[in-house]
Amino acid sequence: MIRHIVMWRVSGDTPEENLASRQTVKHRFEGLRGRIPGMIHLEVGMDSSAADYACDVVLVADFESQHALDAYANHPEHLRVRQQLGRLRTARFQVDYAVESLTPASLSTAETANARI
Repeated sequence: MIRHIVMWRVSGDTPEENLASRQTVKHRFEGLRGRIPGMIHLEVGMDSSAADYACDVVLVADFESQHALDAYANHPEHLRVRQQLGRLRTARFQVDYAVESLTPASLSTAETANARI
């Protein structure tokens, strides 16, 4: 499985305009649920910290494979959303990585490691 994480900073001269931009990004990407082959999970969140270094919106999507993620990049629905949001985005950050499946043995190891932290 491949996890695709994208974070944006969005436009807005006032707090109200920024909130509207964040909500637009969130709703447009949520509209992709069930429309992209190979996408098995989609989550979109808006920052609540208000830290000056924070991004405004984050997308976390899981894909069955790298091939499915590559196909998403050029999928017409995804391209439509990107085009609609083009002017709202002021910065974009992305990380893609393979997610190893957790087995009961690795989960107990991870729990043990977390207990020591």
